[in-house]
Amino acid sequence: MSLNSPPDSAPPRAARTLAVTWVIVLMLIVVGGAVAATAAYYDLRPAATSSSPGTHSSTPRTINVTDDLGRHVTAPYDPDRVVVLGPSIMDIMYRLGLRHDVVGVDCYAAADGGLSEDYSPDQISLWNLNSSMCVQIGPEFAPSTLAALAPELVLASTIVSISAVLTIQSTLGVPVVMIQPPTLSGILVDDTLVGEIFNVSAPAATLNAELSTELYNATNFTEYQYTLPTVLVTYDVDTNGYWTFGPGTFGTSLVEVAGGASISASTTTAYPELTASEVLADNPQWIIYGVGFGLNESTYAGGPDWSDFPAVMNGNLTGLNSNWLTEPDPTMILDGLPALQAALYPGLT
Repeated sequence: MSLNSPPDSAPPRAARTLAVTWVIVLMLIVVGGAVAATAAYYDLRPAATSSSPGTHSSTPRTINVTDDLGRHVTAPYDPDRVVVLGPSIMDIMYRLGLRHDVVGVDCYAAADGGLSEDYSPDQISLWNLNSSMCVQIGPEFAPSTLAALAPELVLASTIVSISAVLTIQSTLGVPVVMIQPPTLSGILVDDTLVGEIFNVSAPAATLNAELSTELYNATNFTEYQYTLPTVLVTYDVDTNGYWTFGPGTFGTSLVEVAGGASISASTTTAYPELTASEVLADNPQWIIYGVGFGLNESTYAGGPDWSDFPAVMNGNLTGLNSNWLTEPDPTMILDGLPALQAALYPGLT
């Protein structure tokens, strides 16, 4: 679990973000092609005729793209040595059949958890990750661990700081494309972007058709819910309160698409920590908490005034895989969205 955050901000531990605009999501679904509708936001221009999908050309070529932070980047076209800094991006790479191009992934120093600080055991196994691929991003970024892998391209989420991105580009001379979708529909845009860079647009379109169906099913269901249940989604807890998602984050977007009303949607920061008194005042009908990476119900039960929350007393609480709540990737839509919706509407989904 590694929380993507606004550039150079510092949310606690590791987690991720997204706020949705219903108009955009519904427009994308109505036109029948989220990719076609949103790809216009990107400047995708291969510098040469494409080779066969999924193959690598012996002639160096580039593609000009605009990434999720609005940065214009000239990237290698169809590269075969890529470092991925963010599990959400690794999910896209795997689903598009691009695992063989990944030579490095984000890790913490061995003493601080290594691979397991950002990746779950299931992810490590499914994606065949190992310590030799580690690029240390925490507790401090270690450029030498990236340079040793000699990548042609880095795909990064905002678990890395802008200063680290500048170091990678200026000192190491490796282009960086930032993959940080601000909404659920933005995940589809990023699938398209990755598909264009790696010459696998057809698999990206197939994946996005599946995601569009899931988004349609979710919004079609919630369209008929006139009173949305209020909810606190928390991904971590400490003695001061409960960490959650604020406005402009994918966590809030996930709640909205699932048909919930987040009690933190109107806070003033992207990743607020709500005190127990704030939670009691807002009195959410449901509490959804992230589990995994050492977190379980007992962890949250040790938080301030947990047993006093009416949702807890009424049994209206559910633990969900932290990765489903904190990583803006296809798995968030395919697994996290229906699981959250089922938790908020038991017996109706």
